[in-house]
Amino acid sequence: MALAGLSAVFLFEMLDNSVLNVALPTIGRELAASTTALQWVTSSYAVVFGGLMIALSAVADRVGRRRIMVVGLVLLALASLATLFVTTVEQLIAVRALMGLAAAMTTPGSLALAFRLFDIEGLRVRALTLISTVGLVGLALGPTAGGLVLSVAPWQVLLLANAPIALVALVCIRLGVPADRADELTREPVDVLGAITGTLTIVGALVVPTLIVEQGTGSWMPLAALVATAGFAALFVLRQRAARHPLLDFALIARPLVSSGLAFKGASGLAVAGLSYLVTLQLQLDWGWTPAQAALGMLPHVIVLIAGGAVISPLVSRIGLANAAWLSAVVVVLGLGVYAAFGHLGYGFVAASLVLVAAGMRIVGVVAGNNVMGGLPADRTTIGAALIDTASELTTAIGIALAGTVIAALFTGSITAGDWSEVQTQEFRAATTIAATALTVIAALLVGAGVLWARRGRSAPPEGSDPDTGPGPAITATA
Repeated sequence: MALAGLSAVFLFEMLDNSVLNVALPTIGRELAASTTALQWVTSSYAVVFGGLMIALSAVADRVGRRRIMVVGLVLLALASLATLFVTTVEQLIAVRALMGLAAAMTTPGSLALAFRLFDIEGLRVRALTLISTVGLVGLALGPTAGGLVLSVAPWQVLLLANAPIALVALVCIRLGVPADRADELTREPVDVLGAITGTLTIVGALVVPTLIVEQGTGSWMPLAALVATAGFAALFVLRQRAARHPLLDFALIARPLVSSGLAFKGASGLAVAGLSYLVTLQLQLDWGWTPAQAALGMLPHVIVLIAGGAVISPLVSRIGLANAAWLSAVVVVLGLGVYAAFGHLGYGFVAASLVLVAAGMRIVGVVAGNNVMGGLPADRTTIGAALIDTASELTTAIGIALAGTVIAALFTGSITAGDWSEVQTQEFRAATTIAATALTVIAALLVGAGVLWARRGRSAPPEGSDPDTGPGPAITATA
């Protein structure tokens, strides 16, 4: 019952944006929305979701993860039903922002509750694999299901589908997950100023890449947003160092298991987002594939994401969590490197890169998350889950923004106009190579840092252990 509820929560997160994207042209026509407004139909969800995760997770660590998740599921159901009354694009953006708020209340808690329910490492990995598989099935099948629904029903049905998912999750969580115990919650007060500055920092970090892609590097808006974000980040750091009860204790992030897990997760998020963006443009704009053909061209990625869950537990059992974490992250970088070096030579190399990145990402998503949670005390698990999701959201935005900015800088004319000249074709191919190479280098640096931190963690006594007797039991399970 508990696993069904937690899987339904992750299904909502993965299904939501993927099923909506296919409806954007229809929404644009019916609501007379501009291109920028349509961008914010999806961006409003991501910005609110990413921006509020850490703050709301800190609240959940104090008042109860299950309680906050239940409230978030009720909000999700109400926001979904509100779609029936949407008549303008501004109202739809507001509804999407409310759904982002609901996701920020529910998604980190799902990982924290799964970690609490399964204290045996093997069972925990299997549980996380099942939850992530359900979500990835939604991510993979969302566009196809959305297209079929749109052929027989209005676009509002796609968002209304969140209501029954929320209801299933709500019933299963209430019946299957016990209430939080007082000894698993922290009694420290919430750092309100830290929550405000931290939220503004993350929101700015998510908005800046969108502005760069929309406005270009020559506009003043991205630069102003970047400066403001840097200012909020500086205030957040100063506040966390000075506060008696900081929202985010930097000493927790400095723990080797936590820092290495976040680095591996960030590398995979960067690679997956950047590769998907570049391949989608390449197949349709450079090679002239139709959207249906491009969807088929992404099938290797989809198949490995769904089927890869079957190999996670056996692989972890065979080589151990530490080796599985860095090895899968290396495979992600290798796949991105294959695309950077050979992707322009033909679809076979593109398919190989999609398979490698999907295979690595499928494993690292589970084991890196397990490492982060295992490296934290019991009363900080929700904030740890929020850090994992935030790292993924930020690196996803950075990957897309970097790829889009490089293409915009090197490609002359409108990229969506047909009949490219030979010069434009060469500009696009050079831009994709440069962008993929830059993404590969950044991802490789993150993986390298993760490996170093992981090795430091294995060579140093865990926090809270007695140097004379060895590591404590809480750390031994995941070291």
